Amino acid sequence: MTDAETTVGELSEGQILRGILDRLPASTAPVGPGDDAAVLAVPDGRVVATTDTLVHGPDFRLAWSSPFDLGFKAAAVNLADVAAMGARPIALLVALAMPDATPVSFVRGFADGLAAACAELAPGCAVEGGDLTVSDTLTIAVTALGSLDGRDPVRRSGARVGDGVYVIGELGEAARGLAVLFERFTDAGGAPIALTPEAREALDPADARAVSRQLTPRPPLDEAVRAAASGATAMMDLSDGLVLDATRLADASDVTIALDAATLGEDPARALDGGEDHGFLVTFAADADPIGRRVGTVVTRQDEAVTVDGRAWTGRGGWDPYRDWDAGRG
Repeated sequence: MTDAETTVGELSEGQILRGILDRLPASTAPVGPGDDAAVLAVPDGRVVATTDTLVHGPDFRLAWSSPFDLGFKAAAVNLADVAAMGARPIALLVALAMPDATPVSFVRGFADGLAAACAELAPGCAVEGGDLTVSDTLTIAVTALGSLDGRDPVRRSGARVGDGVYVIGELGEAARGLAVLFERFTDAGGAPIALTPEAREALDPADARAVSRQLTPRPPLDEAVRAAASGATAMMDLSDGLVLDATRLADASDVTIALDAATLGEDPARALDGGEDHGFLVTFAADADPIGRRVGTVVTRQDEAVTVDGRAWTGRGGWDPYRDWDAGRG
């Protein structure tokens, strides 16, 4: 029986776990996978911690995402949150809840995606533990840990009037990719149609790149850590759209963020409302050496937390799973 035919329900937890660990780089932690818990070395004694859950349906569709894609994205979105604090990612803890009928080949492809994301985005970061269980709905939960290496964390609450507002990374590409998937890879009833390798290859280069940015985001982690070292006053991961995330930063700092639509590329609306690019929203004082491209200015708090060209933004406003999942945009 091949891996593609064997399901996780036919194996023990130990057999499934061994198939995962065999595909991951060897741990360099003082105590890695295999005991009840891992032991990590953190240079300055402080650990940055974050967690994120991906659920089949609202967060991903198996018709569109390969197991490798899911492993890569599950790692990337958590690594971005660590870097948004100015920290260097050092470890991931990964929990998988899977239906019995899940093929073993899925688990191994998922592990390959985790390993590839760590190697490409955060060399030295590794999967140091996790959990396996059974569920009717495929669910992925990842906890990421990071080291500040002696620096103070960069929080959302540090923006000050007069700071410049910068974006590190892309805006709107992942949203464009999601639009391509919904427009071309759903049936008349809205159900997803398989995105086969052949269908992906048939996309024009711009659409193929956008789909890739949606399914396997590549947050510029090194630049975020450099921004922290360069004196960023506030920073956060751009996961839910520029307007919504800028609103969160503005509320935390009790300021208004005034954005300039002319800085947002060919499709400002998509840049403002789209999510899942996993770049970084950063503020720098006027005398700092900023990283990224300037998109606005921090001003005194007004009625609106965020303005675009001096006015309230009337677009969608970003991704909210409690609002948008029922609308079929998950």
